[in-house]
Parts: sequence; structure tokens; C-alpha cells
Amino acid sequence: MFSRLVFGLGLLSATALVHPAFAADARTLQIIVSKDRQSLAVYDGTEVVATSKVSTGKDGHTTPSGIFSVLEKQKYHESNLYSAAPMPFMQRLTWSGIALHESNSVPRYPASHGCVRMPGAFAKMLYGMTEPGIPVIISDGEVVPQPIDHPTLFHPEAPAPMLLLSDVELRPSMPDSPGTPVQVAMNDTAAMPMPAAPPLAAREPPPPSEPISMLITRRTLRETVIDIQTLLNQLGFSAGDPDGLLGPSTVQAIKTFKTLRPAEFAGDRSLVSDVLLREVYAATGKGEPPNGVIMVRRSFKPIFEAPVTIADPGLALGTHFFTLHALDAKAGTADWLGITLENSLSRETMKRIGITNQESSIVTGRPIARSLTRITIPDETRRRIDALIAPGSTLTISDTGLGRETGEGTDFITITRG
Repeated sequence: MFSRLVFGLGLLSATALVHPAFAADARTLQIIVSKDRQSLAVYDGTEVVATSKVSTGKDGHTTPSGIFSVLEKQKYHESNLYSAAPMPFMQRLTWSGIALHESNSVPRYPASHGCVRMPGAFAKMLYGMTEPGIPVIISDGEVVPQPIDHPTLFHPEAPAPMLLLSDVELRPSMPDSPGTPVQVAMNDTAAMPMPAAPPLAAREPPPPSEPISMLITRRTLRETVIDIQTLLNQLGFSAGDPDGLLGPSTVQAIKTFKTLRPAEFAGDRSLVSDVLLREVYAATGKGEPPNGVIMVRRSFKPIFEAPVTIADPGLALGTHFFTLHALDAKAGTADWLGITLENSLSRETMKRIGITNQESSIVTGRPIARSLTRITIPDETRRRIDALIAPGSTLTISDTGLGRETGEGTDFITITRG
């Protein structure tokens, strides 16, 4: 009996486990690959519904660690990089060549050219469970999603209560004479107008069906230039379209703005600087400029972005990933799960983005809650996002901005180790 149990556990860890009640909704699944354990686990919330051994990239072809999502699926694919090598049941993670796929060689140690190899039966089963957009986390060590409740996270707005008849004050009436029936009348509806009943379709709007992906990060030159272009246009300077590019119109508008304020820009030799941003904000009555940004995508396409504020900007935020597993629109609640990925920043990166302490980049204590507490999101932006979230929505917090793998036809890809 004992030997049969040991054999069963060994088979389970080497091939695959499928929970009999795994989620029918693929949007709420997430895949986590552990490079040190050479294993893959599929989570539905906090529950593991499938697991397998894998082989990641060998020395010289290391599989990058970070936050990805399935971009494309093909039952049969041939490598464009390695002599048309077959890659059955391919699920693409980057457009530069990283994918999950079937292989005849999965020795449970790093052996691939960068992809994540899986045994044939498991690769076929996983292919049938997923859909584009499902998050894939590749970590150096094992990580497990944990429930997290924090006021910075988004939740649906509970519907406003309807005015009931019992809420209307009644006005009693005394009989004019004995024997006259008593009449009870409500307050005059003309004096207290009742809200018009909305059309049936508008009373309970269906929740959004497509999840969104979000990234909160530090502002870069691109976001700063977009702000400057937008505000200079509002002030009457022709700065061109707010595209984040320093084209001729934008450069001329900046120079003209500076010549009208020589005292403020004395000694400022940079075309775009913190001084310029503060002065443009002050000229438009916007107060202090923000130092962070939240970007929103749906189905791999940008929807909008908006400023946020990051407290203690010299302290690293770290790299954190959140998934929305379920929500209750009537109660206004949302069940979020979170993980923290170790992401040690280079000295050059820290200098470039203004970080003097990267303690939060290391997985110690509760950096995930501390980082959320430091982020302030404007109410208008929060309401807009609250109306967009759906099960499967994701949020990434990262210090390093848009990664080089993030682009057209992707969600937000964050590389923690290349």
C-alpha cells in the first residue's frame, strides 16, 4: 500500500494533476512556473488545479523571469529561431520567442533554448484549459498567490438604493365631519419629484465581460512630455499632439514658454526638466505634478492612462502582481490575490529612476501591502477603473516602467531577471 502511494505521488509531481472541479472560466486561472523547482502549477484562486514538471532555459539561453500572459496559441508551431524546431501546443509569452510548448525532452532541469518545455499529455491538456490573456508568472523561486484586501485595490461600485414606498412620508388627514370616510394622502409628488425610472436595460448594467490589465509605475520621460504637451496646448502654445515625442512643435512650444519666464528657468539647461514640469503645472493651476502613472489595457490594446502619486519616491515599490478572482457587483466587493516577485535593481537603474533604497524589491515582511499604501489614485480615475474591472483583471506594480517586451499585441510584460 505504501509503495503504491509513493508511486502515485511521484507520478503526480512528474506529470500532471487535474482537480475534478477546475474552473470553467479560464479568465480566473493563472500559471506559475518555478525555475528552481522546474515545475508548473495552474491556480484557480488559491487552489492548484493542475501541475507538471517542466524544463526551462539552460545556461546561455536562460528563460526570463517576470510577469507575462498568453499572447497567441497554435496547436502546431515551428521555431523561427532554431531550425524550424517543432513546438506543438505552443502558447506564446513574448513576441521575441519565449513560449510554453510540448517537448519530447523534459528532464526536469534547464535544457531548453529559453522556452518552457512540458510533457506532451500535459501540454495538450493545458492548451485546452487556457485562452489568450491568461497570466503566466515565471519566478526564480516558488511563489503562491495569497488573498489580499487593501483599500488601494479596485472594487465594483455597489448600486445606489432605490427609493421605496416605505421611505415616503405619509400625511394623515382628519375627517371633516362625523361619518365622512378618512382619506390618507401621500405628500404631493409635484413638491417632491420622484426620479424617473430608467429603461430596463439601464437598471442593472451587465458586468464587464472582458478583463483589463493595469500597470502602476513611475513616470518616465514619455509621460512627462505627454503632460507638458497637453498643458502647453491648454495655455495656447502649439505643442502638437500629446504623443510623448519631442518633435519640432513641442520643442518650439517649450522654448517659447521658457522665454516668457526667464527668472524661473535661470540656470536650467535641460529642455525637459522637473522645473519645466512644475512651472507648466503651476501655470495651469494643476498643483504639484504627479510622479506615477497607471496604464490600462484590454484585449492587448491601450484604453487610457492617468497620473497617480507615489509616496516616498526614493524607496523602491518592488514588483507585485494582483489578479481579480471574483467580484460581487451588488455588494461592491472584489476578491484579489497577490504575489511579490524578487527584483533586484542594478545601480544604474536605481540612479535612472531616482531610487536610493530598494528594500521593498526584496521579498521580506509585507512589502506588497506597504507598496499599495504608498500609492494614491485620484477618485475620478478610480471610479473609471471600478466600472471596468471583471474577473481575471490584473494589476502589476513595478518600478521599472514599460518593459521592452511590452508593445502592440501584449499585456504589460515585466521582466525581473533576463
